[in-house]
Amino acid sequence: MEKGTVYLVGAGPGDIRLITVYGLDCIKRADVIAYDRLINTELLGYAKEGAELVYVGKLPGRHALIQEEIHDLLVEKALSGKTVTRLKGGDPCVFGRGGEEAEVLAAHGIPFEIVPGVTSGIAAPAYAGIPVTHRDHATTFTIVTGHGKKERGMDGIQWDSLAKGSDTIAFYMGISNLSYICKELIGHGKNAATPAAVIQWGTMEKQQVVTGVLSTIEEEVQQSGITHPAIIIVGEVVRLREKIQWFQKEGAAVV
Repeated sequence: MEKGTVYLVGAGPGDIRLITVYGLDCIKRADVIAYDRLINTELLGYAKEGAELVYVGKLPGRHALIQEEIHDLLVEKALSGKTVTRLKGGDPCVFGRGGEEAEVLAAHGIPFEIVPGVTSGIAAPAYAGIPVTHRDHATTFTIVTGHGKKERGMDGIQWDSLAKGSDTIAFYMGISNLSYICKELIGHGKNAATPAAVIQWGTMEKQQVVTGVLSTIEEEVQQSGITHPAIIIVGEVVRLREKIQWFQKEGAAVV
């Protein structure tokens, strides 16, 4: 039997309009769609009749399928000749384990393609009126996983380099770790008055944004009730929100 092809597709950050043309085409052609928790499920409405929809999403501490089972699922369906779309929030290669899944597929000789998507660390701040780079404020931009802690033996971040060497920092999956992130940045030389923002459900109509500075943002977030999924943005570019916020403003177009 001829092997099927697996498409590792980035679904974008939430706004259904931000999926790529090719990503949408992969949804439409799939016999099987294995989809994550953070995708906009309206995208599944584009699946062809009879397509098998498999939820493989993960909540913090609770996994519908562990990663190895997802690998087995992709391999099994592709070896049976199915066209498989692995639909991930954001971009498949930005903390989406797309590289791991591609390695497994390659090891089994299964043809695959990686279809990039718009990542939330850029899209969410853009919808909040915060460009991650700006000629006057930021020429460097760093994406960081935000859930590691020293006491868990999970913190491999070079905090000194990060605090001193990057103008704009986007932390993914870090909302429950916000206190630690702020403490480490300040402790390694980042000014406590550096602007910071937390954006929940970025690009969606229910998007919420809280701004402050490193020394106050944790308190601001606690008062707002914001929780995951959220992106943390640190840098002078956060100040631009006062001038250029556009999404959810009175009169802004929300389709």
